[in-house]
Amino acid sequence: MSGLSTDYLSYPKRAYGQDHSFYDWRLSQNRPKLEWKNGVKVAICLIVPLEFFPLNPSGVPYKHPGAMVTPYPDLRHFTVRDYGNRVGVYRILEALEEAKSQATFAVNGEIARRYAPLLQKLEGHEILAHGVSTNHIHHEGLSRQEEEALIDRALNALPSPKGWMSPARGQSSRSLELLAQSGLDYCLDWEMDQVPVMAKTDKGDIMLIPNSYELSDFTLLHTRRQTEESWVKQIMSAIDMLAEEHERFGGQMLGLTLTPYIIGQPFRIWALRELLSRIGAREDVRILTAAQINQDFRE
Repeated sequence: MSGLSTDYLSYPKRAYGQDHSFYDWRLSQNRPKLEWKNGVKVAICLIVPLEFFPLNPSGVPYKHPGAMVTPYPDLRHFTVRDYGNRVGVYRILEALEEAKSQATFAVNGEIARRYAPLLQKLEGHEILAHGVSTNHIHHEGLSRQEEEALIDRALNALPSPKGWMSPARGQSSRSLELLAQSGLDYCLDWEMDQVPVMAKTDKGDIMLIPNSYELSDFTLLHTRRQTEESWVKQIMSAIDMLAEEHERFGGQMLGLTLTPYIIGQPFRIWALRELLSRIGAREDVRILTAAQINQDFRE
């Protein structure tokens, strides 16, 4: 250590807990116990991203995880993503209808512009804003005006959304403030807990509704190449654990992503039907939209 300046040991933001001030850090056992309505122990939020993937993504500041892979024109991956919006999503809608369940559809502004008939099929479900497209990532390199313009463009493409999920779930340090400034009530980018958390900004409060990356179909079925049987089993194992923890921690929730070009494939849709059937058979578990979770939590 000789010759090393003590400045290297000094960090002005070092504090107990975390390096941001959107919400107070706390241990799970110290948080108030949440009780969902009707004796429900675990709330499930099904999140369906409807995304537009351009053939020539800019890659600024990085490529969306689902973006094109091979050099332009990557028509193989482009058509698979497009298949999700033209075919796969309708299988998801049919499975939800059979199970009498509602989902939260996170819709890119470009999807609203290019696939207008699809939005009409979402009646009865929740629609929230999902940015402009997968090529419009929110990041620290944007100016405040540029990010405000992206948010406005996304919101203006949809009928009065109250919730938000960023493309690739990326944010700048200003994103939550700008979303609250735009009148949005909740955001599905973060996964800091198994319960919603209220974030405070200079422009108002905004609810953070947890959204599991580890259990998403993209992560398990696409990235990690696990089986559909494993996907269903892991989700049910997570539900079992959250229900088991109810006595200690109160009601908790699980945000699950259903990607149309992944779970909407003909050889996989059975797994979603099986999952919905298992959830529907339980009295201690209920599927809620993000809007319902936001309302119940605030109440």
